[in-house]
Amino acid sequence: MPVFQSPPNLRCAILALSLIMLGAAPGVTPAWARPAPDSFADLAGKLLPTVVNISTSQTLKAPPQNAMPQLPPGSPLEDLFKNFLGPKPNTPRHVTSLGSGFIIDPSGFIVTNNHVIEDSDQITVSLQDGTQLPAKVIGRDIKTDLALLKVTSRKPLPATRFGDSDHARVGDWVIAIGDPFGIGSTVTAGIVSARNRNINAGPYDDFIQTDAPINRGNSGGPLFNMDGDVIGINSAIFSPSGGSVGIGFAIPANLAREVVGQLRQFGIAKRGWIGVRIQPVTPEIAEGLGLPTSQGALIADVTKGGPAAQAGLVNGDLVTGFDGKFVPDDRALPRIVADTPIGKTVSIEVLRKGRKQTLKITVQKLADDAKVDKPAKAPPAPVKNQSKVTQMGLTLGALDAPARAKFKIAAAVQGVAVTAVDAGSAAAEKNLRAGDVIVEVGGQAVKTPDDVTKRVDADAKAGKKVALMLINRDGELQYLGLKLN
Repeated sequence: MPVFQSPPNLRCAILALSLIMLGAAPGVTPAWARPAPDSFADLAGKLLPTVVNISTSQTLKAPPQNAMPQLPPGSPLEDLFKNFLGPKPNTPRHVTSLGSGFIIDPSGFIVTNNHVIEDSDQITVSLQDGTQLPAKVIGRDIKTDLALLKVTSRKPLPATRFGDSDHARVGDWVIAIGDPFGIGSTVTAGIVSARNRNINAGPYDDFIQTDAPINRGNSGGPLFNMDGDVIGINSAIFSPSGGSVGIGFAIPANLAREVVGQLRQFGIAKRGWIGVRIQPVTPEIAEGLGLPTSQGALIADVTKGGPAAQAGLVNGDLVTGFDGKFVPDDRALPRIVADTPIGKTVSIEVLRKGRKQTLKITVQKLADDAKVDKPAKAPPAPVKNQSKVTQMGLTLGALDAPARAKFKIAAAVQGVAVTAVDAGSAAAEKNLRAGDVIVEVGGQAVKTPDDVTKRVDADAKAGKKVALMLINRDGELQYLGLKLN
């Protein structure tokens, strides 16, 4: 199970809350929490047979070792070198790992994490009654860390079902079942601590956080609600020690259900794609674009010939709705698009230059990511024709052959090269760095350092507090709002 170490300066603070009953105002009905269950025994007894232990084995090639030196027969050094180098150099090693899973179909389909079975040569599933069955991989998905296995049993297996994770509320009781550290089936209880957590594990992060103790070996095991439905798949913990500190993360069932269904049908996950690169809307970007809100997903780049380009979407559009679903931020849009059926034509709501527009877009299948253009090869040389934008702390240069060679900028990229950034400047605060390319300022294309200077000066004279720039970094576009002094 992946462990996310806390930063060294992170300190735990205990907040003591004094709760005083003041009484309800006239006409106001006080809200009462549901009491804790007297026992989880009946629920656990029903669910334990649906959870399995998963053990895997993998053969690793030993690293090359120094060959035994040629020594005279009977030399006293011969035993020394044998003990030091080992009797059989380059001997493969067999390693094993443990995880958990749960049965979703009596015919033997089992869900677990991809990292539990990744690169394994052999997978064995152990049932609650001790029965061991070999398993084969039906499909797996790296992006969501999910895998679907299949075992063959002479009799139907006890199975559980996915619940509706969207109905799980912060504070609801949950129980986790798994095989921590390989000690055997273990039941722990807690609550839903938070929703929609992003732990930078993948592009579709939407984790349920729980304080139900989960540890190494719980990976792939289910997180149940009080109705006995799976609302999450336990996948990671945040811990400074490697053990449970009450911060665990589970893949929500509604995300897993779609992926597992596709793994069962196709062996792979088929996701929707519209051909855009998006970014969050910071307060500076919202001010630079004149947006009334920071909610939504900002389009930084549109793939040429892709669905978004065909629909008429452009850089700077703010996506606020997709297929009738509200898009609160840049993390939500990829998940909504990925779950949309391929080939379906849907409505997409955007805010463009202060006006709401609704466009029609046809979702296509997500393919492998395109590779960034290779930089043009040219002999390195000093960058010439540099100029300074003092109020932002930027030094700019023409995007000529020497600049492209020095900063490895592809031939297709057009704009003005950033050659230096002053420490403590507005540009440094926004992580602008040498080698970035300024493509636009205030929505207008720039080709020379003077173009950038003129656009920034014009924004300052117009009373604007932010200069909005479109930046190309390593072939990817993004908007940055730089404060004007």
